[in-house]
Amino acid sequence: MTDPAKADRSSPIPFTRRSILANVAILSGASIGLMATAWPAVAASAPVANEGRVPGFVARNADVNGTRIHYRVGGGGPAVVLLHGYAETSHMWNPLMPQLAKTHTVIVPDLRGAGGSAKPEGGYDKKNMAVDIHELVKSLGINNVAVVGHDIGLMVAYAYAAQFPGETSRVVLMDAFLPGIGNWTNVWLLRDLWHFHFHGPTPLALVKGRERIYFEHFWNDFAANPKRSVSEADRRLYASAYAQEGGMRAGFEYFKNFEKDASDFAALGSAKLTMPMLVLSGEKAGGTFLIEQGRLVANDVKGVVVKGSGHWLMEEAPDQVIPELLQFLG
Repeated sequence: MTDPAKADRSSPIPFTRRSILANVAILSGASIGLMATAWPAVAASAPVANEGRVPGFVARNADVNGTRIHYRVGGGGPAVVLLHGYAETSHMWNPLMPQLAKTHTVIVPDLRGAGGSAKPEGGYDKKNMAVDIHELVKSLGINNVAVVGHDIGLMVAYAYAAQFPGETSRVVLMDAFLPGIGNWTNVWLLRDLWHFHFHGPTPLALVKGRERIYFEHFWNDFAANPKRSVSEADRRLYASAYAQEGGMRAGFEYFKNFEKDASDFAALGSAKLTMPMLVLSGEKAGGTFLIEQGRLVANDVKGVVVKGSGHWLMEEAPDQVIPELLQFLG
């Protein structure tokens, strides 16, 4: 298998404007045993407006790695962490949370800079964001987790598994790409993915008060069918969440750090992961690209192309995605 740190980046992938959504991604009961779980004594916080309530889950804040992470936790059993992507918050996981909590302890944070979490000036490289999540997990007295990530969340999930392999039981990567691995620059430099390079004072001024207009590009253009993409109610919710003070700046930092992430991941990728990995990628978005990247960094990879779906897997194809997740996580 090719060493991803030395992978050839010269041979182009046949991406065109017309085929972008078909070949690359840009970067979601009955009784839940929360009360039976002996959680550390941490005060619950009120749910933030952009996450919604899920029965059996409590909302909390944790001061970890020099920042404040807002999260929800529920269920009981082997632990799973769910990490959202850009243009969304932890709210994207609401349809999965009650089902998964029947058999697992489920930890659902807002990433640094998103939702109810703090929005510091820095720290948005994905290795550091993974440390945020690792310290959160440790604060709950948990020593081993499965990590699931979509979009930016998959980059944090990979960084978590690569930095803490002995504390990661399984990892799931969902539709985007890994900076620094294989031919990643063929995605990063695509003209159509201009938003990767759209950050700084002028872009911030341009999107201020127009957050919804900006995000429509993501929700519509990276869906197989915009009418089956993120719902209208959720679009209002996410636009409001990112319109918070510092929200758009923090989101831009995710992209601004891709070059550092690429350097970090190329180094991390020299040691292949051994825990089981599931890669889910939209047929009309990333296709097999992320699956191929997964096989460069891990030995035990199951790749699934989600039929008919664009980037927004949880919204566009829940009937395919949720069963795959439940089966893989056990």
